[in-house]
Formats: sequence, C-alpha cells, structure tokens
Amino acid sequence: MKCTVTDISGRKCYLYKNHSAEFLLIQPIDEHDLEVLDQEVEIIKELSGKPFSLVAFMIEDWNQDLTPWAATPVFGKIPFGSGAGDTLEFVTNQLLPVVQEEAPYVILGGYSLAGLFALWASYQTEKFKGIVAASPSVWYPKWIDYASENKPLSKSIYLSLGEKEEKTKNPMMAQVGVAIRRQHELLTSQIDSTILEWNPGNHFVDSEKRTAEGFAWVMDKCK
Repeated sequence: MKCTVTDISGRKCYLYKNHSAEFLLIQPIDEHDLEVLDQEVEIIKELSGKPFSLVAFMIEDWNQDLTPWAATPVFGKIPFGSGAGDTLEFVTNQLLPVVQEEAPYVILGGYSLAGLFALWASYQTEKFKGIVAASPSVWYPKWIDYASENKPLSKSIYLSLGEKEEKTKNPMMAQVGVAIRRQHELLTSQIDSTILEWNPGNHFVDSEKRTAEGFAWVMDKCK
C-alpha cells in the first residue's frame, strides 16, 4: 500500500488507502513510529485478509497531547498535560470526516502513551468499534481509578504488554504489570471481547509488530 502524506487541520497525516476498505485504522504516532509504519502496515496485511485503510497522524508533544489529565514527571523533567481531549476532538471532528469515506468500522490504536490515549478515548465516544492499546501506559497516575469507575463504549479492546516492562527501576512505571492485569479484569466484565497478550522483551522492542497484531485481532472481532 502506498503512503500519501497530507495536512489535515494543521496536522501531518500519513494515509495508506484502500478504496474497498471495510476497516479504517487510526493511529497517533511519533517519529519512531513513522520509521516503522510501512512495516506495521505490511504485518497487518499478513495477519489479516480483510481490506483496510490506515491513517496515522503525527503527535508533536507526546506528554501533552495524549494524556487526559495533568501529572508530574515520571521520568526526566517534562510533566504530563491534559491535551487528550483536544486530540480526540481532532480525530472525531476533523480527521474522520475527511478520511472515513465508506469504511463502516473505525478502530483507534496506538503504542505506549498513544495506547493509553486510545484506551481513554474508548470511554469518551462510541465512534470507535474497537481499540488497540499496545503496551499502553496504564501506570499513568490515577488511570486505574478512572477505569474502575467508568465503562468503555467500544465493543472490542486489545491489550498487550512486554514481559519485561514491569521489571524496571522506576517505581511508577513498575506498576504497569499490576495495572494492566487489573485493566483486563475490568474489561472482561464490561465489554463483548477483550484480550491481554504478553510479548517477549521490554517496552522498546517490536512496537510495529505489537501494534499490528492488535489491529489484526480487533479487525477479526469487529464483525
């Protein structure tokens, strides 16, 4: 699939278009994700025979634009913001009207903080049939409290984590294993289909493969 680069409402977007697509995959990305995006699309094609289009859009401020509420720094000196609402507004009100066309199923997915954003978005709107949260940052302060008190509106949610991700010296991020197990437990009682897959390695390996596997799984559950 050929990638076309375009600007939508001031954000750079990368479109892999299939005119017969049944599924529209939406993904926030950073520069690393962009480097492996072609590989991710090819893996999705290998794993799923269903026709899809993928639209990725660049996130300029990862810590601000993908987080639902402000939090102090967990690593380094950069705090987290509360820009997830603005990013979701861009997706639902500006991006989708341009790119959705006839695709009946919209799936939102992402990796790391983008995975947390996708998960959070599932509690805000019914627009996304499925959600891919690959190695999501569910260690985020107060996230599990929020998930425990709310119910997602998406029907299928994919979770994954690297087996070594909870084995970190950072005390906040070390909570990710407990948090994702709790997240999966909650989802199991709330929605039609969910899964928690464990991958080899830490947080910084195979992001394109992990994300692609999530998209393929959700595509299979959407019909």
